[in-house]
Amino acid sequence: MPENKKYTDSGIEIKEVYNAEDTMNDPPLEGPGEVPFTRGIKQDMYRGKLWTMRQYSGFSTAEESNKRYHYLLLQGVMGLSVAFDLPTQIGYDSDHALAEGEVGKVGVAISSIQDMEALFKGIRLQDVSTSMTINATAFILLSLYVAIAKKQGAALKKISGTIQNDILKEYAARGTYIYPPKPSMRIITDIFEWCSNELPKWNTISISGYHIREAGSTAVQEVAFTLSNGKAYVKAALEKGLDIDVFGKRLSFFFNAHNNLFEEIAKFRAARRMWAKIMKEFGAKDKKAMMLRFHTQTGGSTLLAQQPLNNISRVTLQTVAAVLGGTQSLHTNGYDEALSLPSEEAVRIALRTQQIAAYESGITDTVDPLGGSYFVEALTNEVEEKAWELISKIDAMGGSVPAIESNFIQNEIARSAYEYQRKIETGEKIIVGLNKFQTEEHKNIPLLKVDDKIRQMQSEKLKALRNNRDHAKCDNLLQQLNDKAVSGENMIPTVIEAVENYCTLGEIADELRSIFGEYK
Repeated sequence: MPENKKYTDSGIEIKEVYNAEDTMNDPPLEGPGEVPFTRGIKQDMYRGKLWTMRQYSGFSTAEESNKRYHYLLLQGVMGLSVAFDLPTQIGYDSDHALAEGEVGKVGVAISSIQDMEALFKGIRLQDVSTSMTINATAFILLSLYVAIAKKQGAALKKISGTIQNDILKEYAARGTYIYPPKPSMRIITDIFEWCSNELPKWNTISISGYHIREAGSTAVQEVAFTLSNGKAYVKAALEKGLDIDVFGKRLSFFFNAHNNLFEEIAKFRAARRMWAKIMKEFGAKDKKAMMLRFHTQTGGSTLLAQQPLNNISRVTLQTVAAVLGGTQSLHTNGYDEALSLPSEEAVRIALRTQQIAAYESGITDTVDPLGGSYFVEALTNEVEEKAWELISKIDAMGGSVPAIESNFIQNEIARSAYEYQRKIETGEKIIVGLNKFQTEEHKNIPLLKVDDKIRQMQSEKLKALRNNRDHAKCDNLLQQLNDKAVSGENMIPTVIEAVENYCTLGEIADELRSIFGEYK
């Protein structure tokens, strides 16, 4: 690319100056809260209610994570966001041979209802919104959450939160899948159906572009692949006979925020507009079913181990992008996360970044403050146009599932990741502290370390649990689950009953492995 030209990270050329003619063919810009929601999903946006400030957290044991949640609630978070360890994500109990070395490392270890009770001890689930970053085992973690809410005497109709539950991006970008795509989609539609009746305020899926971006996609690809996955979930729900105006209101999205400020803002605005059009074409009539509601997390892959305090500036930029783009909730990363799980200090600074943006910056005082900017409107159009081109290619293949099965999406992401890395290595793309402005460093940042004894502690708890439960009842419930998996009946009520009777996460996941097999 010629040196005198400027491009966004998606390769969109940036003109030196934008004028009225760059947007003169645009239709009149609708108001905020009006379909297709380019300017935001609510008329008053943050003047009416700030975004939910969540801090993604979970490590070690349920007891340790519970302490962090109480700390965060005291510091002013408005909702909890749970990170689970790798064994929990792929359906293994902490004492399974494959769990060795991973228990409690990248999130909290949850194998049974006892762990879930400890995780939320002293927290009334009816009074807090909880997001759970979980996919292949989302149906089990949701069942555990419901079981705890019932024990607390909560009204299920008032319970609010989100499960990520987005399995398609796992095949394309992240890898924590268990079952093949078709049975995985069936489990997801079981969740949609059950929650529509029993948990009406619960977001049944958080269709995730975040991990697509972390795997190396561009902003345009993040929008295109995420919305294509969204289309696949909507089709699956419609084929099950569900009402789009009911389940459509409980779909939510999860996006990344990177450093290219204006491209990120344009990305969020374009995604909202595109999803409204997609849902309308599927037959949605209720405007709430056309709204793209989304959570944002600042970009993990943008954090550097070099000069880590600079990450505070990066996270601040990304916070501004998310807020100016109209996010509904936000997690800000800790400055030390390129080195370890975030320390208490790093978590506090990350939360304070959101609070300073909310209360001191003035960016929340008016709705969509960049709306009508020649540059932002032109860039929103370009992001949308390029994303539609990619979606058309995926549609021609038959949708996201065939596009994943043929490796189209994976190859596109890999190509973008390679190109980005090449630009860094040639110096075409400057990353402060990495390929320019380096300094000799003496790191003395205190790092959070997870004790390796945790697996032993978890294994002892599981042994005691198995010794003290009703084995015949557990066996009977696992057989009922098996029968429903074969018959096509909704499995969620049986999973809830199973966890209430001390069946473990690994046992439930294994029962379905015996029916559905594992995806290779």
